[in-house]
Amino acid sequence: MSRYTNIQLKKTFLPFRQAQYDFDLEKLKALGDDLFSNDAAIKFCVPFDDMVGHREMLDTVYAPLLEAVPDLERRDSIVMVGEDDKQLRWLGCCGYYTGRLAKPWLDIPATGDQIHMRFHEFYRFDGEKIVEVQAIWDLPEVMMQAKCWPFSPSLGTEWHVPGPSTQDGIHLLEEDKSLTAQSQQIVLDMLNSLGNFAEGGVEAMNLDKYWHAKSNWYGPSGIGTGRGIQGFRNTHQEAFLNGMPNRVGDPANGHLFSENNYVGFTGWPGMSMTISGDGWLGIVPNDKPITMRSLDFWRNENGMIRENWVLVDLLHVYRQLGVDVFARVRQLTRNKYR
Repeated sequence: MSRYTNIQLKKTFLPFRQAQYDFDLEKLKALGDDLFSNDAAIKFCVPFDDMVGHREMLDTVYAPLLEAVPDLERRDSIVMVGEDDKQLRWLGCCGYYTGRLAKPWLDIPATGDQIHMRFHEFYRFDGEKIVEVQAIWDLPEVMMQAKCWPFSPSLGTEWHVPGPSTQDGIHLLEEDKSLTAQSQQIVLDMLNSLGNFAEGGVEAMNLDKYWHAKSNWYGPSGIGTGRGIQGFRNTHQEAFLNGMPNRVGDPANGHLFSENNYVGFTGWPGMSMTISGDGWLGIVPNDKPITMRSLDFWRNENGMIRENWVLVDLLHVYRQLGVDVFARVRQLTRNKYR
């Protein structure tokens, strides 16, 4: 089978993206008949979970959202293609869905106002067919806008997370293979350096070697955004390391790939741990093993990481610990329906 270039795969996927701008569900189903394999493995965040084929995905995930947000619109800020170390080809999309939340959705009450919901979606191609999807939507972001926040307060800034400051996340330009390799190595070295914490603490991770002084770490709603290395530590890293010191990565499930200045990662799951110490994000410590799904994008600039977009399936974490987040949402909003 001939190898499709990055540009060809982006063009192959483009009509499916464009049909989500003015959101034509029937057109998406027809386009998907040619784009997806019949038995494509669809892996979505909680509460959608695993599905087979694009039609089940559209009926289960998108149709109810479109019912609640009739003017639903998709806006991508990053679309990148690359190959992981297993020679698997991935197309990664970072952006947000927006529109007016006119009706309740997933027990989240209607606001009557425009809402925004981040997405990280990774599509694995075999030839020109999509055979797997791994996707996280920032559902807590919608809960926050609907004023039914079921979690503890975020340590970072909660806002409408922007796309790349360079505005170059979407293009149909030829790949600079040297830059691609350099970008991936920077992120790999940074990730490996994080493993030095157990022996030498925070200083041993050498964050200032990899992270730009004005870097932005864009975490999911519930964690928030941190500015600079100290902001990253205050917003996310300190609580994460203290609450889950026994975390272990899962290379078999991880997929890292790059294109020019951009690097993407998906892990389903990508890490296992238990929550201990003083807990994490208000979750009390316990001895129950859990896994974590995390989908990331990095943008490098002059040999340093300048921006990092991160989505974690927080609802999946809570579910493993026996907490029904949607039951909390119903409790918070029940008086609105009386």
